Amino acid sequence: MKKSISFKLNGKPISVDVTGGEFLITVIRTNLDQTGTKYGCGIGDCGACTILIDKEPVRSCMIFVEDVAGKEIITIEGLVTNGFLHPIQKAFVAHDALQCGFCTSGMIMNAYGLLLQNPELTREEIISGMDENLCRCGSYNRIIDAIQTAATEMNEKM
Repeated sequence: MKKSISFKLNGKPISVDVTGGEFLITVIRTNLDQTGTKYGCGIGDCGACTILIDKEPVRSCMIFVEDVAGKEIITIEGLVTNGFLHPIQKAFVAHDALQCGFCTSGMIMNAYGLLLQNPELTREEIISGMDENLCRCGSYNRIIDAIQTAATEMNEKM
């Protein structure tokens, strides 16, 4: 029997009919056509599927859609405003902090969540906070540099 689950996705109210037991990543990608969130390992280890739930970074492959009823979800698509990239997205491009791009949306969403919690992260805090997001291409130094640049730009706008 299907049930309706309602939540906010990228600032818009959403209601989806599910049978129960569907992982959030599947609903986001398949039912809601938001394919920027990537399916990586399926066990929460790689971070490619990271999104924000109520401003906290969460692995969407590890949470059931029923568990987000009434919550606010932001995916990589939700960072764009009026067609303009978010400062963290621009910083990743400027620092060439990607190669294959597979981990990029998860990296950006985890970094954004960290910066929401503490907009003045040190390099060591960035490294620690990003430790569980894996980049198969090894772009870690450029990723860290991008996050530092984004933090500076985001703080200047505040």
